Formats: sequence, structure tokens, C-alpha cells
Amino acid sequence: MLTRGIANSGVRGTGELLSTVKFMVQTLAAAGELQGDLQRELTYDGLRAAEAKGHKGGRRPAVVAGKVDAVRTAYLEGRSIAALARDHDVSRGAIRTAVADLLPEYTAAAPDAPAPELPVALDMPGKVADFLRAADLQPAERATLDQGVTVRRSQGYTLRVTAAPAIHCRLLDGSPGTSAVPAQRKARREYENRVSTLAGDTP
Repeated sequence: MLTRGIANSGVRGTGELLSTVKFMVQTLAAAGELQGDLQRELTYDGLRAAEAKGHKGGRRPAVVAGKVDAVRTAYLEGRSIAALARDHDVSRGAIRTAVADLLPEYTAAAPDAPAPELPVALDMPGKVADFLRAADLQPAERATLDQGVTVRRSQGYTLRVTAAPAIHCRLLDGSPGTSAVPAQRKARREYENRVSTLAGDTP
């Protein structure tokens, strides 16, 4: 009887310990999620205050509008992307964005080849944009994301991305999937629906 009582006591003790650990983990997870929500709200409040003062969201183009024509002309005359980046003190990705439709991969290889896809603007959910900014993207996708324009919403924001449909598809492929948190998966589905609609409209 004494042995059985000790064994039962050990089982109860183990169960109580597991319950306590589970409760602590759930509490820490909830606290972490709350902290993340508070940080996002503080960020949005700061962005809204800046917007109220007249500050425009989104990154400015690395190559200013007045120099784009000069960059494109120099590229057509044979100037390399690396040399143009040094000349204008910007990144190679910025130069590639300025001459994107002139690059070999965007140029029809044969006279009967289809014309290059025209850029299309789509609103990318902010949670997808945040994920992609930390992801390992190709230069074309990175430059496209950097040129996006931030659009404030009542809750969060969207990033207005202007790119060829193929670029939107590649950004979608790099966006958060099944391993992401539920909010990111929901945001990805929204972006996926927009890209799918775009693909359906493309001849």
C-alpha cells in the first residue's frame, strides 16, 4: 500500500509539473504576442504622426526622376550597370530598376517573341511586405520592393508595388507559407488572390 501511494503521488506530481510548464509557456507566448501588437501600434502611431506633418511614406527612388533619362541613355550607349552605380553613387539594384525594361532578360529575344510584360500596381499587405524585407530576394525583386509606396490603412498598411506580373509571382513565391504565423498566412492569401486575378487577366 505504501509503495502504491508513493507511485500515485509521483504520477500526480508529474502531471502537475507538466500543467504548470504548459501554463507558463502559454502565458509567455501570449505576453510576446501582446508586446508585438503594442510595438506595431506604436510604430503606426509614429507613422501617422509623421504623415500628418506632411512626410510621405515609402522609400524615395535611389535614382531621382531628373536623372533617370540620363541613366537610361548612358546604359543604351554601352555604360555598364556597375559604372552607372558609381557615377550616381547609388546601388546596382537602383540602376537595374531604372533600366529594367532595357535589360536582356526583359527584352524580346526574337522578332516574333511576345512583347515584355507591362508593369502593374498591386497592393501588398504590410505583413507580407515585412516578411519579404527580411527574406533573401533576387536583385530585381529587392529593387521592386524597395520602390514600393506605403499606403496607410485604418489597421496597418499596404505596400503598393508596381512590377511586371512575373515579378509579382516571384514575390508571392517568396512570401510566408505554411510555417508562418496565422496573420501572415492570411495576408499571403490576400496577396495571392490579387496576383491570381492579375495572372487571369494577362493574355
